[in-house]
Amino acid sequence: MNEAMLVSNVFLWAVVLGLVVVVLALARQIGILYERVAPMGALMMDQGPKVGEVAPAFTLDSIGGGKLSIGGHTGRSQLLFFLSPTCPVCKKLLPVLKSIQTVEKGWLDVALASDGDLPEHAEFYRKADLKSFPYALSTDLGMTYRISKLPYAVLIGEDGRIRGKGLVNSREQLESLFTAKEAGVASIQEFIDQRA
Repeated sequence: MNEAMLVSNVFLWAVVLGLVVVVLALARQIGILYERVAPMGALMMDQGPKVGEVAPAFTLDSIGGGKLSIGGHTGRSQLLFFLSPTCPVCKKLLPVLKSIQTVEKGWLDVALASDGDLPEHAEFYRKADLKSFPYALSTDLGMTYRISKLPYAVLIGEDGRIRGKGLVNSREQLESLFTAKEAGVASIQEFIDQRA
């Protein structure tokens, strides 16, 4: 009887030690996975005005009427979102922009920008119900910021300086511009690199 108890205890301890090894291996793999899926901010392409520089000033006609002023020392931040009526990711992010416009209205103005034919954009403006946004068409604006891919966002601080920019495909990437501004860095990647 004692011999059977001894064998079962040895077997039980072997199982427990095996489980400890498996748990440690899984914890290690989770750590590696966490490093690999670290938050990715907006993909900043090193073109156009750099983060920290004064944003070029523009005053443009808005599709919905009135003027859209970009840049300058306004006392409020401005999120400039470059889009196209033919860009599916841009359309996917429009509800996110509406949400951001509502949630962040205390400090942020959201504006849309593009270039091309006015009738096409006016139709898009109407169908997508974008009347809550100023929406300007300007080839010069896109050329100044060297926009080559969409959707692209530029966050201009209340002091008129560029606080973040990049290619954005998700709400997280849009919000990474706000986080980078708060952290005083050019991008989330720079923030992660500083902490590494």
